[in-house]
Amino acid sequence: MTTHTTRMLIIGSGPAGLSAAIYGARAGMEPIVVQGLQPGGQLTITTDVENYPGFRDVVQGPWLMQEMQAQAEHVGTRMMWDTITSVDLSGPKFTATGDGGDIYEGDTLVIATGAQAKWLGVEGEEALSGKGVSACATCDGFFFKGKKIAVIGGGNTAVEEALYLTNHSDDVTLIHRRDSLRAEKILQDRLLAHPSISVLWNKRVEQFVAGEDGTLTSLKLADTQTGEHSDFSTEGAFVAIGHAPSTELFKGKLEIDGGGYIVVEPGTPKTAIPGVFACGDVMDHIYRQAVTAAGTGCMAALDAERYLAEREFADKASVAAQ
Repeated sequence: MTTHTTRMLIIGSGPAGLSAAIYGARAGMEPIVVQGLQPGGQLTITTDVENYPGFRDVVQGPWLMQEMQAQAEHVGTRMMWDTITSVDLSGPKFTATGDGGDIYEGDTLVIATGAQAKWLGVEGEEALSGKGVSACATCDGFFFKGKKIAVIGGGNTAVEEALYLTNHSDDVTLIHRRDSLRAEKILQDRLLAHPSISVLWNKRVEQFVAGEDGTLTSLKLADTQTGEHSDFSTEGAFVAIGHAPSTELFKGKLEIDGGGYIVVEPGTPKTAIPGVFACGDVMDHIYRQAVTAAGTGCMAALDAERYLAEREFADKASVAAQ
């Protein structure tokens, strides 16, 4: 069992965590990044990335995260292959324990554990991910321009994704297992009035079906009222049943909202505990993009640096006054 000490401890290694690491390292904070169960975050399971600034051509998600990690290491970040099982935020140092027993101590803590899209868990869904099945319209909608698209869900996420996808297609169908939507009234009104969107009520997706080329061609549906089965032809299906933030470690230790996201001071990554910051999808239930995650990672590092500078100044002033 080893204890690793740093001025900035970062849990999570997606765009938010690695951006925080890059800025923290450049400020001389010698950050440690504990990578977690999915090193690189959600982008490592994304193939084509076309909306990250700085790349004229499509880049691959795993390649982009490898480059971010290499950049973070180049400027002085230490990467740790470990999974955190518990944290102590009582201070003055914040500590995290890995599943192998190693202890990580930080004068500041940046939480960048991300969120995972919720999936239906039905046949064909996983196999066709990236081959017609997606959980992010703003990430992948462009690839279905002019095609027939289905959106699965009935809450705000589903309605927002369906409305967004009308920018790319005039044939969008929302499939919902109930006979009414859970989304906010204003969103429902926009959806139901949109000429490019139709709704299939009381339908449950039981299977995603591939064609001969290995891409999605149809959905097998079951009527939740009658049990009747049907096929729905589509070239793209967006599963929009919400996201699950990775906040289990912090329940009872930080304020967490009804959706499971860490609560921060509006417009900042600051949590209620001074010196503890949250960035990326673990605190952002609105945008959930790689570029916005990276931006909040930068903010967390800058705020962590300011926090330490102010604390060190106060300590010196206290000593001088004695």
